[in-house]
Amino acid sequence: MKQLTGKVALVTGGARGIGAGIAQRLAREGARVTVTYPGAFDGPDNVLRAITDEGGKAWAIEADSAVPEAVTAAVDQVARDRGGMDILVNNAGIIVVSHIDEFSTEDFERMLAINVRGVFMASQAAARHMKEGGRIITIGSCNGDRMPFEGGSVYALTKAAVAGFTRGLARDLGARGITVNNVQPGPTNTDLNPSDGPYAPTFKQMLALPRFAHVDEIAGMVAYLASPEAAFVTGASLTIDGGFNA
Repeated sequence: MKQLTGKVALVTGGARGIGAGIAQRLAREGARVTVTYPGAFDGPDNVLRAITDEGGKAWAIEADSAVPEAVTAAVDQVARDRGGMDILVNNAGIIVVSHIDEFSTEDFERMLAINVRGVFMASQAAARHMKEGGRIITIGSCNGDRMPFEGGSVYALTKAAVAGFTRGLARDLGARGITVNNVQPGPTNTDLNPSDGPYAPTFKQMLALPRFAHVDEIAGMVAYLASPEAAFVTGASLTIDGGFNA
């Protein structure tokens, strides 16, 4: 029997990249998966097709994680339509790289809105629906612990914030049997950060394993945290970075 059979999962920003890989892996394990996406440019057709082609069940909701009401409405809709909420993966996130002297207030506010407030809003809404055995998993970054290049200070701020939020939320929800964890990937091969892109050689020099992660490797850690095997793991930030932070 698949370890997530019958579970209801929501993956924010799950239409592409790491989020799409996570959605596919959770569906492969038997979960009924919904992904959110911010707009037509990031449409979910490819990930929905990939899941259904493998015999899984998946849905999509257009919801910009920068808009609090949209995030809450998406969580509530999934719980209403699917009969509850078992797994929330806070995957939606953005990065803007710019020196602090030149960092715009608009970029700062949008990064906080998506990377921090969006995580809070989705987690708060999901917690209202979750019962014992619920799982909240946030996709942070190894840059929450180490930022080795200029221009990443605000991104590091947001990812360090969700690591701290994870620890506190684990305390808030532990008595209810709900676990809360933070997955911190290193450089991962996606369309936005390809392993053969212009920045790849620099990143590879920082890794103990001289390659980018595969999306499936990140998804595998998320699937473990969502599974019954991880019932005693909570409040943790689990780094999967090929030795980037070593």
